[in-house]
Order: sequence, then C-alpha cells, then structure tokens
Amino acid sequence: MLAFADLELPLDEFGHDYRFDASLLDETIRLENLRFLGLISMMDPPRPGVAEAVRLCRNAGIRVVMVTGDHPLTAQAIARTVNIISSSHSRQTSISGSLVSTVSECELSRTRSIVVPGDELAKMSEEQLQETLLLYGEIVFARSSPKQKLRIVEAFQRLGEIVAVTGDGVNDSPALKKADIGIAMGIAGSEVSKQAADMILLDDNFSTIVVGVKEGRRIFDNMKKTVGYILSGNVTTIYPFIAYATAGLPIAITTITALLIALGTDIVPAISLAYEKAEADIMSARPRNAKRDRLVNVRLLLRAYAYIGVLAGCCAYVGYFVTMNRNGYTPAMLWQSRRQWEGNGTFPHWVYNDTTGQYGLVDTVKELLY
Repeated sequence: MLAFADLELPLDEFGHDYRFDASLLDETIRLENLRFLGLISMMDPPRPGVAEAVRLCRNAGIRVVMVTGDHPLTAQAIARTVNIISSSHSRQTSISGSLVSTVSECELSRTRSIVVPGDELAKMSEEQLQETLLLYGEIVFARSSPKQKLRIVEAFQRLGEIVAVTGDGVNDSPALKKADIGIAMGIAGSEVSKQAADMILLDDNFSTIVVGVKEGRRIFDNMKKTVGYILSGNVTTIYPFIAYATAGLPIAITTITALLIALGTDIVPAISLAYEKAEADIMSARPRNAKRDRLVNVRLLLRAYAYIGVLAGCCAYVGYFVTMNRNGYTPAMLWQSRRQWEGNGTFPHWVYNDTTGQYGLVDTVKELLY
C-alpha cells in the first residue's frame, strides 16, 4: 500500500525554474500539514497452481519453508494463500515473540505455524534455530538477509535434511550454492543465481518442481523394477547349472539356450519397464532415505534371488520333472545321473517295446540302436 500526499509551496520562493535537491529537501521544505490524496495498492499474486503444488509437496513428505525479505505480516498472508501456512491453523500462527524451548511446551501452545522475522533470527543461537525447525511444521522466515538464508540452509542440513532452494536474485546465490539442489529461475533469474544453481526452471513456475519430483520418483521406481526383473531372470537360468553341479541332475538348458533366453526375454521387457507410467500413489509415499534407500539394496536382492528367483526356478523344475517323467525318467533316476549321461556313453534310457507293450531300461547306446 502506497499513500500519496502533496504540499502547496509559496510561488515566490519556489518558482517554475526552481530545481529541487533531494539531499537538501529536509533543510528547504518542512514536510508538515500534508494533504492526503489517496492510496494505491499493488499485488503480486501467486502463480496459478502454486497452492496445489505446495499441497502435493506436503502429501509427498516434502516440507516447504518460505524465506522472504517481505514484512512478516505480508509474508504470513502470502504463505497462507499458497498453503505454506494452513488456514485452519491461522489462529495459532504467531509472529514469533517467545519461542518454546521444549516439545511439551509446543504441545501446550498448540502452535504448528510460526513466522520468524529477521531481527529475531539474528538473536537466535544455532541450537534455538534447529529447535525451531524441529518443533514447528510450518515456518516462514521474513525480513531475511542473504546471510540468514544461508544460515537456514545450513541448519536444515545439520538436521540431516536434503535441502532444495529456489531463488532468482543475487541475494539468493549463497543459499543456492550451499543447498543440495539449487533451483534458479530461467526467466526472471539473474546470471549469478543461474551459475550458482544446479537446475534452472525455464518457466519460473514452482509447480514445475513438483512435476520434476514426480518424474524423478517414477524413473527411480522403474529402474528398481528393471533391475529386479533382470536379477530374478538371471538367477532362474543359473539354478539349472547349480542343480547340475550339486545334485547331478542332467542339465535342463545348455549355455547357448541360456544366452538365447537372456537375449530374447530380458532385454525387451526390461527396456519396456523403463517406460512404465507412475503409480497412482507415487506422490503419497514418503521421501526415500538417501543414505539407506539405494537403487540396489538388500531388500531388492532378497526379493529377486530368494523370492521371485526361487519361485520361478521351482515352477520351471516342476515342468522339467513332469516332462522327463513322461519320457520314462523318474526323479529318482535323474538324481546323480550326470556322469552316466555324459561319461562313457552308458546311460539309462527307457524304450517302449512294441512286442510287449511295455517300457524297458536300456543301459548302452548299442542296446538303444539294436
């Protein structure tokens, strides 16, 4: 809000050719008894979709904190508009007067939201700042300087958080550089902020960040699906060779067959999994732990090797034993029969006798031929 007023000056002292000097204004003109002319209001409304994007971030477990140079009351109003401060908690929101020091005090005050002006932030110690970040779920920092923005980022990082910072000016450059992910504005952003950032938004829209988060989660999930599919398929082709070496079972597939299976049934489905659409609840899942949730972890290996791989291998061997049994080879005959199948040409073989109408056991290739 801007207020306008005027002051009538005597013409004999201030003629039409009089030149005003701003530095000597207080000495030449007494600004008293001004006539009020009116007010002009300016508004820089949030972009459409920002409030919904903030809501999606909150559902996805992403905490949105507002750091601005605006007045605390202005920052509070904007934060409530874009859902950074919940309207349902507006009465509990405080322009930080006295910060609570314990969790029990926070529960008693029932305060979820807080606006911290820059002058109070300057008086807070590092421990008090971290305590504030932990106790309050919705935080707005107002009248913040570039140094204070950097301090806030460092405080979050000390708490083990992955911090993404958006900014467009030179004052945001230190925080953009320090953050784990610095995001600059491509249209309104300065060159300094673009150089300090890791990513540049071409449309200067906060909603694009949410789209990027969703796409990143989809790619990560699809990569886990691809790796899990390949591992479970590979271990299934390994089991016949393991059974061949340990139990002496005749090998179910040859090396060439295993290679053909890998080339024919692994590559194309694995590539198709990379183009899978995102799950419906992908933006409702909690953020993964960067230190623990790797692309290939113990859970994925157990699922591929000990669950899917074993299940698929057992199903394949059921078909193997059924087929061999139909051709006259019982599982008991196949046990430790590898040497007989590959050794000196002597092997057990069941042959159907047309004369007797029964199967007979043949021990040698010669008996089989004659």
